[in-house]
Amino acid sequence: LVQLLPLGGGDAATAAELSSAAARTISLDPYATRMTLVQLAALAVYFSAALVFIDTPKRLRIVVRVLVVFGAALALFALLQFFLNPEQIYWLRQPRYARPFGPFINRHHFAGYMVLATGLPLGLLFAGAVKKDLLPLYLFATIVMAMALVATLSRGGVLAFAAELVFLAGLIALTRRKDGTGAAAEGGATGARPVLRRLGLQLAFGLVLLVGVLAYMGDELVSRTMETITSGNVTSDRTTFWRGARDIIRERPWLGAGLGAFGVAYTRHDPTPGEARLDQAHNDYLQILSDAGVVGGLLGLAFLVSLFRQGFARAGSDDKFRRGVAAGALAGCFGALVHSFFDFPLHLAAIALLFLLLAALATVNGRVEEQPVKGRRRHRRRHARGGHEASAPELSTTGPSTAETAGT
Repeated sequence: LVQLLPLGGGDAATAAELSSAAARTISLDPYATRMTLVQLAALAVYFSAALVFIDTPKRLRIVVRVLVVFGAALALFALLQFFLNPEQIYWLRQPRYARPFGPFINRHHFAGYMVLATGLPLGLLFAGAVKKDLLPLYLFATIVMAMALVATLSRGGVLAFAAELVFLAGLIALTRRKDGTGAAAEGGATGARPVLRRLGLQLAFGLVLLVGVLAYMGDELVSRTMETITSGNVTSDRTTFWRGARDIIRERPWLGAGLGAFGVAYTRHDPTPGEARLDQAHNDYLQILSDAGVVGGLLGLAFLVSLFRQGFARAGSDDKFRRGVAAGALAGCFGALVHSFFDFPLHLAAIALLFLLLAALATVNGRVEEQPVKGRRRHRRRHARGGHEASAPELSTTGPSTAETAGT
């Protein structure tokens, strides 16, 4: 909003290139900034609604299952389209300057969506929160989504998926050690068996990723990497875009060029003679700094710190299903953030909506956790007090009971 105020942010060159109204504001493109603010407001409403309405264990399970089923169905459709006619979307539309995949006009965008979608089933599998009768379905859904991701030939997407696996394995191991449910705590071969099973799952998915990369991306991956390093083609060299974004940041370091105004600002710092029309920096972090400056960067950092701090706390829940959902959702967000170093997935509505929904699943409070059985809770309390358990009237005769206080 401050970027839209008439604070005289423009200079003589800007006034000559833009309208007088644009030259008087901090934003170089106030119309794009206004539209971006509307989009952010809509996303904030959506995020708030997710936090409010996902308020019971039943609703949490419904949302998670819908996301897993939808992700698997989307991956199956994308693979079918890839093998039958990879140049058209829905076998009807053929874009001229893009390489589509599934319903996305760009294969890198589909890879970004799959990075997010694989987080939930992976988290539930690694946490051991899937029932035996549903285990084949979750395995099938995860493998199909991973195959579709690798088939996009997106180097950034594959790297983000690998980072997601490593992050998830570390998070699950950390939370199990923290709550004392590891092999050492459980003791013996019986305690080690679940740990070995989860390690086997992680190794299996790592092998699937490696085999997929070698099978689908072997020669093309090497050739595309060398082309990026040696070619002067700006469409394959993201460093060209990043140099332009760097110059924008140097020119407007504190409040940026304006939300959504990157396309206008880039024309003044394009290192090439106008060979490409660019609306995104292909790096969300550079674009935050170029669009909103240091102030916007600090706001984005505060959001990420809050997300991971609360997500780590929810991943240590006593409810196994809740623990798997929190870990998987947080891992999906982490993978998307890694992918954001090489592309702009969070600028796409579909990916932004899924990212915020996973953020809500990772941070929603204890309302969505299954409560322990009352008899089991009393048994633990009696055991902790050496066999003596006070009755409710004895806990307090002048004020509310402990249960009432906890309920409040």
